Amino acid sequence: MDSAPCSSWLQALFSLLALVWVLSCCGGVRGGTTPTKVSSFSKVEDAVNFHIYYGQTFKVIKNAIDGQSYLLLQNNSRIASRTKYCTSRIKSFVIPLSNYSVDTDYFPVSFLEILGLLESLKGITADSVASPCVLKLRQEGQIQILNRSDYQQIAQFSAHFYSDTDQQPACNFATFVPFVEDTPLQRAEWIKYIGAFANVEARANQVYAAVKENYLCMAKLTTNRTSFKPTVAWMKYDNGVWSFTKEAYQLKYVEDAGGENLDASINKNTYNVTNPDDVEELHAILCTVEVVIDETLTSDPTNYMLSTFIQNLNIEDRSCFSFLTNTSLWRYDKRIQNYTIDWYNGALAQPQLVLADLIEVLFPTGNYNMTYFRNLAKGEAPINIGPEMCDRNTSTTMDPTVVACG
Repeated sequence: MDSAPCSSWLQALFSLLALVWVLSCCGGVRGGTTPTKVSSFSKVEDAVNFHIYYGQTFKVIKNAIDGQSYLLLQNNSRIASRTKYCTSRIKSFVIPLSNYSVDTDYFPVSFLEILGLLESLKGITADSVASPCVLKLRQEGQIQILNRSDYQQIAQFSAHFYSDTDQQPACNFATFVPFVEDTPLQRAEWIKYIGAFANVEARANQVYAAVKENYLCMAKLTTNRTSFKPTVAWMKYDNGVWSFTKEAYQLKYVEDAGGENLDASINKNTYNVTNPDDVEELHAILCTVEVVIDETLTSDPTNYMLSTFIQNLNIEDRSCFSFLTNTSLWRYDKRIQNYTIDWYNGALAQPQLVLADLIEVLFPTGNYNMTYFRNLAKGEAPINIGPEMCDRNTSTTMDPTVVACG
């Protein structure tokens, strides 16, 4: 057995422990000035891929995805003014961040809005952002567009948050990857991760507690349903091939909404529409489901309609498909900005809204307005997000939406 990886890990651990000891002993400032101390704390309850540890004037975030330990040093502590760490295992940041930038590919900026941190956001790598207020700040010139490959340009910011773990990181890069978590609430708890960089743990704790309480309340109500549970299939089409998608967080949403997921025993991965046997088998499976959520990627969501789905599925006789006769064919691209959809932004920070949508999908009442889902079977089109839709002060926090429950 190769002992090198183990030795490397132990060496990194000892280095971190030694550094924490130094910070604990020497984290103050000279003279009579009292350093800013950690005044509020976040405890990770549900997420599994990060943890936060606290000292008197510093914090350590352990990120399980990139293996990094992020040392967050209070800005008037002696160690913050004298030392900078940038190794393969340890990076340091002076907090609260004076400014920061984000790689907007798959970065959910809604977390920043809820925490009230937009005013410090000074750079994004693309203006394809599903946020009216970020678009407004960009339009006003308060946010600049960055070249994600120009590390010298990005180095001007106190921190650069990104989600692409394959990207070569620089010293001010910090990964933010709530997408790796398996449940909706685990993803939402990453608000505490961002909150630690800005000393707004109290706000992060408050928001997550409200979101979690609302989500669990709705999930509990669905367990009392004695009616038939609709079967849901998440599926997508790519270059002539259909596949059923079974992401853990999606299955959890369906379960918590009171539905049934497509039988896990269906182990065929792909169905080629040019193969008659594949088409026959795919159609047979779809005849057993009541709800279909089409995840097919498209660069033009506005023109992706029912006819597109029918053509891709190679359907002639629709009588067998109850999800079509009962108009329960959906996409989660109701809110878009060009080809960027809010599902990868707001939905992560507010899973209670997704759950409320899915409950309406499965058990329609007709008096609920969807946030993220549009009904493809009824010809609903996406809503385009623009800067004119920002109707609040960008320097303030954005409150999460609490759905009526009970």
